[in-house]
Amino acid sequence: MSTVVKNLKKSFDGFQALHHINLSIKDGEFLAILGPSGCGKTTLLRLLAGFDSPTDGTISLAGTEVANAKKVVAPEKRNVSMVFQSFALWPHMNVKEHIAFPLDHHRFADQAVTSAKEKRILEVLETVNLKEFADRMPGELSGGQKQRVSLARAIAPKPKLLLMDEPLSNLDAELRMDMRREIQRLHALTKASIVYVTHDQGEALAMADRIVVMNKGKIEQIGTPEEIYYHPETPFVAKFVGKANIFTGEWKKDVFQLQQGKVTWKDWGIAEALKREQMYILRPEQLKLSPKIANELTGTIKTKQFQGKEYHYSIEVNGQVIIAHAPILEQYHVGEEVALIPMISDES
Repeated sequence: MSTVVKNLKKSFDGFQALHHINLSIKDGEFLAILGPSGCGKTTLLRLLAGFDSPTDGTISLAGTEVANAKKVVAPEKRNVSMVFQSFALWPHMNVKEHIAFPLDHHRFADQAVTSAKEKRILEVLETVNLKEFADRMPGELSGGQKQRVSLARAIAPKPKLLLMDEPLSNLDAELRMDMRREIQRLHALTKASIVYVTHDQGEALAMADRIVVMNKGKIEQIGTPEEIYYHPETPFVAKFVGKANIFTGEWKKDVFQLQQGKVTWKDWGIAEALKREQMYILRPEQLKLSPKIANELTGTIKTKQFQGKEYHYSIEVNGQVIIAHAPILEQYHVGEEVALIPMISDES
């Protein structure tokens, strides 16, 4: 089910939470909405769900307008399911009853599904690996199992649009990694369009087909994970996704001259918007460290962190802190002066 958002605005008591949001979600697409706390991503999700009404603009689902400034189609009248950050499980219902609930009450549940409810419940339990926990109450489940119940309840009626509001934020790091794979698997099985809200760039980069990066109620950039990571279009996207190093200087055609001396670097695909601001970006893994060399950018190592397959260094360069990652066999020491050399290719 395609979803189209046009010129969407939302204000709360004079504060504008969303500014002119324009967005199309393709049928079967996994779209992540990424941004820091307070950027408006959850507000956008609530508008898609029908929990709030827009101040201006429209939302259309499958060609039907479901929200504008004057009217809003209620959540239960949209072919949408939602997975909440808090799991939102009912303490008096067991796992099986949670899955049965939307089959009994979801207006858009497929007739073939609802007429064979027991079969569908078993199918969903097997899909989320909870068959042996069918009679358990929420209080008898671990955090990961609770999240699986929440996912199972959402996918049971086979919705066309599945909304997820930071569903993994309450889980520990290792379990989050497992659940990422689980959500990807469910997406492949259900073929539903997914809108996944998160502040975790790793989740967005790992799972999404496209990422919407938001900041202060506005969309900064929309693109594939590769486009967002390697070709950010604004300083905010460069710093928020992947923590890029931003260098200032002057662009002369396709050559960048740093403010520090006569060091020049070639263009490897820097966005025009960043060029206009006389900026050059490099990810930590795009910097090669070397013993101090004449006519190269140099700095002093301030910290060194062991990360298994590599070391992470912070390097002070003329008052600016630069982050670089180096292979485990290329060791440098705190206090050592090193050269920083771009390690780029046409594929970046």
